[in-house]
Amino acid sequence: MNNKFRSYTLQALEVLMIFLLVSCSGHWKKTISIIETTDVHGVILPYDFIEKGKLNFSMASSYTYIRKIRKEKDATFLLDDGDNLQGQPEVYYYNYIDTIQPHFVSEVMNYMGYDAATVGNHDVETGHAVYDRLVREDKFPLLAANAVDIETGKPYFKPYQILEKDGIKIAVFGLVTPAIPEWLPPQLYSGIEFKDMVETAKKWMPVILNEKPDLVIGLFHSGWDRADAVLKHTDNLSENGSAAVAYNVPGFDIIFTGHDHKAANEKFVNSAGDTVLILNGGSRSEKLAEADITFASGKIKGKRHIKIAGKLLNVSDFKPDPEFIERFNHQFKTVEEYVNRQIGNSTVTISSRDSYFGSSAFVDMIHSIQLSITGADISFAAPLSFDVQIRKGPINVGDMFKLYRFENMLYTMSLSGDEIKKYLEYSYSGWLNTMNGPGALLLKLRVGRNGKPILSNDKAWFKNQSYNFDSAAGINYTVDVSRHEGDRITITGFTDGRPFDKNKMYKIAVNSYRGNGGGGHFSEGAGISGEELRKRLISSTDRDLRYYILKAIEEKRTIDPLPLNNWKIVPENWVKAARSAEYPLLFGRNN
Repeated sequence: MNNKFRSYTLQALEVLMIFLLVSCSGHWKKTISIIETTDVHGVILPYDFIEKGKLNFSMASSYTYIRKIRKEKDATFLLDDGDNLQGQPEVYYYNYIDTIQPHFVSEVMNYMGYDAATVGNHDVETGHAVYDRLVREDKFPLLAANAVDIETGKPYFKPYQILEKDGIKIAVFGLVTPAIPEWLPPQLYSGIEFKDMVETAKKWMPVILNEKPDLVIGLFHSGWDRADAVLKHTDNLSENGSAAVAYNVPGFDIIFTGHDHKAANEKFVNSAGDTVLILNGGSRSEKLAEADITFASGKIKGKRHIKIAGKLLNVSDFKPDPEFIERFNHQFKTVEEYVNRQIGNSTVTISSRDSYFGSSAFVDMIHSIQLSITGADISFAAPLSFDVQIRKGPINVGDMFKLYRFENMLYTMSLSGDEIKKYLEYSYSGWLNTMNGPGALLLKLRVGRNGKPILSNDKAWFKNQSYNFDSAAGINYTVDVSRHEGDRITITGFTDGRPFDKNKMYKIAVNSYRGNGGGGHFSEGAGISGEELRKRLISSTDRDLRYYILKAIEEKRTIDPLPLNNWKIVPENWVKAARSAEYPLLFGRNN
């Protein structure tokens, strides 16, 4: 045998031995991705059916990236964190108008190949008929371990799901914010109670670990707040309890959160000293949250060898998937026809912008309809959208989603005159500063250490949500911002001339979110406990308030919305100066 042949033979034997050693030892490397969408709120197609304009982000664009990553990784898992059934007319239409055809959301998510999803509070808000329908239509499980069937004591939805692809086994455990009863009428979740997130996770973690998954994933429709008070877990109905679970329940490798619309990508150390990756994909299809995991079969110091990294992607970086657009073109045309249906005419343009500085046609139109439907003495309402307008001229169905953003019922409730005043004091304390002169800030804006408004893209932002800025109609009153919070409201009487008595009980018209305790106006403001609040409910509408507003406009045909001017902020010269300075900060100097 010559030397050259011997050399080739030895090389071949070496390669064979290396192959056999690797094969026998079982060493391998795999990369997977877990992608989360959350709080999509109906942004499925790249079109805003309310504002009638194209969007550069949507589930159609998300799908472009999802298809790409599926080709690149050994396995890809696609998860959703809830709140898909509210926000855009394209979901409202299939919730309540066309209930015969398969639901648009089910069709889309089945088409995209979702592996699991957690139920959100706005999904529950649609009522049993809608979310029970999705449970039947979805080809993947809807999760929520702490939404418990009262009769059986078992989860109403699946508590967790084991998923396996290419030899990688993951457990996905779902939780929903337990604060739902504070916002929604009981009939929407009849037969279900919402349990504490931490206690539920502690109960199910041993069960999940017994399945011996390679990864344990939390999929929580609850916000991320790592403040110490939350970590100590003092409130078992915490709206945003994801941090409490992450800290107090070891076992999770990754936790995807949602609900609060705040994008997140950070590492977090739990009570056992283990690191957990926290991801939140924001809202309205604007971002995707992705966890990239590399598995190696070898062990380091007796521990499995896994690398986990998180990232957030801007969906606007991807073009809509053409096949997606073609597949759902029929639904697009159907919803477009629905939202463009004319229901009446308006003689003026109305805007939510005026609502922050006094009585406004935008909110007062809601007040007037609420009073007309219920026959109540007083109406409470807020601008549910921060910055929208309905233009002079034809009004169509789509405009109703600007005027009234959420699918709230209309409640009639009973309150004393004293409670009404306290309710209003609370509302304006979250809305207006105490001013010491005409140069001070009127609105509670986000400010820096220097006391000046923090600007983002040259605009200021409210410290609180505008949908909590309730005003009243049916009574005449002033709000004196030169006085301290809790002592600003002076009610002079009813608009129809009747005297106002703080000791008398009155009928109040208010949306169901507020009537169930949302925003704290009844509890922290009026001082009414949750148990007592339920006793104050006199009646509720069967349909959402937007439906009744739409019908009222259809019946009248031509509307002339004007401010009721039943309340104002004083001193008026201070307010005038503040408005001229703060209006441009909120809405831009060219508006």
